[in-house]
Amino acid sequence: MSPILFYGVPSGCSFGSIVALEWLGQPYRLCRIQMPEGFTSDYLALNPVAETPVLLTAEGDALAESMAILNHIAAKGTAKGLGFPQGTRDFDRLNQMLAYLNTTFFESFSPLWHLFEHGLPDAQGTALHQYGRGKVVRAHEQLESLLGNNDWLLGGQRTVADAYFVGIARWTRYHEVVDRRDYPSLQRLFERLQADPAVEFAHAIEREAKAASGGGFQGHVTLTEALGQLRGEHEYS
Repeated sequence: MSPILFYGVPSGCSFGSIVALEWLGQPYRLCRIQMPEGFTSDYLALNPVAETPVLLTAEGDALAESMAILNHIAAKGTAKGLGFPQGTRDFDRLNQMLAYLNTTFFESFSPLWHLFEHGLPDAQGTALHQYGRGKVVRAHEQLESLLGNNDWLLGGQRTVADAYFVGIARWTRYHEVVDRRDYPSLQRLFERLQADPAVEFAHAIEREAKAASGGGFQGHVTLTEALGQLRGEHEYS
């Protein structure tokens, strides 16, 4: 079967995995999960952590966590430069960048997301907002330095790390704590990615607008359909 990516809306970090699958150009399908109400018992059978994304691989394995999914896609896209052979210097550099994006850039927004989704009394809310703002500012300063004058996060070619970055970087529209224009290298990369057809496609998918795939998109399936197919595959495997 073709892989199925379970992606979260609104504005899930799974956006980057959609972009990476488009760049890969191989057949795949999508399953839309409205967060948080979409985290039903059926979904929890795929990912007990109650998060997106999850990739149901062609072999029928449920692979969770963006970093794992992007490495899976990268391994299939080495010929296109999306990833690199294991054991090489470039493979290590890609893993390092993905880890930074996951543990520092992504995580810097966590206090602000908590405040956005749950709120807190005035004094506590103000303290958490200040703490979160400091984390986001530091992460942008660090990533600006790591990017330097390069066209892409790893240098002269785009990789799955750039796909992951663009899905997270857009969160500043929810949390107006930084102006990306203060980080010219990051702003340049963000604008380049926004003009990419795969990124435009992922935006359209999230909005449920007409989306023109330049890759291998084969349509949407429901969670019930995806799980039914998975059970059928296991019956005859």
